[in-house]
Amino acid sequence: MSWLVSLLVLSALIFFHELGHYLAARLMGVCVEVFSIGFGKKLFSFHAYNTQWSISAIPLGGYVKMKGQDDSDPTKKSYDEDSYNVKTPIQKIFILLAGPVANFILAFVLYFTIALGGPNILSPVIGDIVKESPAEIAGLQTNDRVISINNIKITTWKEMAETIATSQGALNFEIQREGFLEYKILTPKITQTTNMYNEVINKKMIGIGSAGVSHKLELSPSETLSYATEQTLFASTVIFTGLQKLILGEVPAKELGGVISIVKLTSDATDAGWMSVLFFAGLISVNLGVLNLLPIPALDGGHIMFNLYELIARREASEAIVIKLTIAGWVILFSLMGLGLYNDISRLVG
Repeated sequence: MSWLVSLLVLSALIFFHELGHYLAARLMGVCVEVFSIGFGKKLFSFHAYNTQWSISAIPLGGYVKMKGQDDSDPTKKSYDEDSYNVKTPIQKIFILLAGPVANFILAFVLYFTIALGGPNILSPVIGDIVKESPAEIAGLQTNDRVISINNIKITTWKEMAETIATSQGALNFEIQREGFLEYKILTPKITQTTNMYNEVINKKMIGIGSAGVSHKLELSPSETLSYATEQTLFASTVIFTGLQKLILGEVPAKELGGVISIVKLTSDATDAGWMSVLFFAGLISVNLGVLNLLPIPALDGGHIMFNLYELIARREASEAIVIKLTIAGWVILFSLMGLGLYNDISRLVG
């Protein structure tokens, strides 16, 4: 059941991406011939508003086919009044950007919904303690709750970790232990650890792990908006940075995941509750938005590049060059999808 939910979530995210393109195209007076969720053989379709709406057999994406636009054959153009080809570069860029923008807006809405429901966040309660670490030497114990550090109130594990990482000199910990307050002084030590990209980094730490205790965040209306904005920006930054590190070779290619990873993560989130589903749906929605902005001709970002060239040079790019770059784009795209699928299978059987 959870796998079915994950596929429905992925299909919904793709639908909103394509809906962005569809609405922008219609707004610019472009005829949309096909709106499809999935590729390959059509399982279900109907006609409405001069568009064929379809659900296809392979749920690995979707597409909006506008009159005069055909990625499989860039030479197929139409110069009718309602064709994509007769629109200005600015109008085309608007249509192309609408898909990724729809994903970012959807992510914001999902994170806003999470904020309204009161998201769970890790409490500053200590779990495991590393032997001979600053925490053990200072006398911190499992189940101690950190109340403040250097008289700065601490309410979440994230706040505590950030305070420790950016600290200078000794720290005065106020902790709650079995209903009583105690004070401990300790000095963080620079320790090797790994970040979210599995890179080895040096970071100030005191040698503690979380006890896994969480609490609900109670947010005001303004804090709810801030939470949704911060989460959307954070997810975008993480994905942009991850792609940059992947391209530069700072993150190994084996870390790349494909659709199986997406489905599995969403499936696991389904088992953890609807809040987790919304959180991962927001993350994947941002992921779709970012990936489609890559300057690969088969993606929105590649088409935006062609239109920027036309806007600057005041002429369309050479048809031969467009065809060659489009083919190269499909090769890159399928190679990345193949690598992601290979990594997914390797993780499953490894």
